[in-house]
Amino acid sequence: MKRIVLTGGPGAGKTVVAARLAAERPDHFVLVPEAATQVYTHLQTRWDRLDSVGRHDVQRRIYRLQREQEDRIAREHPTKTLLLDRGTIDGAAYWPEGSTDYWRDLGTSHEIELARYDAVILLQTSAALGLYDGDDSNFCRFEDAEAAIASDNLLLHLWGDHPRLTRVIAFPTLEDKLAAVRQVLDELTAG
Repeated sequence: MKRIVLTGGPGAGKTVVAARLAAERPDHFVLVPEAATQVYTHLQTRWDRLDSVGRHDVQRRIYRLQREQEDRIAREHPTKTLLLDRGTIDGAAYWPEGSTDYWRDLGTSHEIELARYDAVILLQTSAALGLYDGDDSNFCRFEDAEAAIASDNLLLHLWGDHPRLTRVIAFPTLEDKLAAVRQVLDELTAG
């Protein structure tokens, strides 16, 4: 296993879970941080405050930063497994004209991007349990609970063709979700 993506809708716990698990096993995992938050922080905005031109520009920046970070961190840590807070596929969920146009615009394909990753763990958003905190824990979030669930479902569709996709349902506590993801990681990296 060289690249394992943690993905899912807003409020799924991806960032916290990825950071905790990478910190627990620094001998095995290295964290690749979420590119979208970095881009939005740099631009001091978020998706819902942009016009169509801005949304396209931001998604291209996120894609390029994601690829650059993955490749750089893989070179810097050749013996470790990359634990990614989102992957390049996620950007297709935010492209105004949909995923087919996203791949065309970026000069890639869904198949090429799926092949970049050895495994995908999709964390269900806490909105499914009525525990969604909106933008309280991430200023970049603009979705309400219903939109967070819709995003979760779209990401499940976009990642659905990956041969090593595992879905981790929402749990009432972060510790329960961490335990479930630890178990999946142990199974993926065994051997």
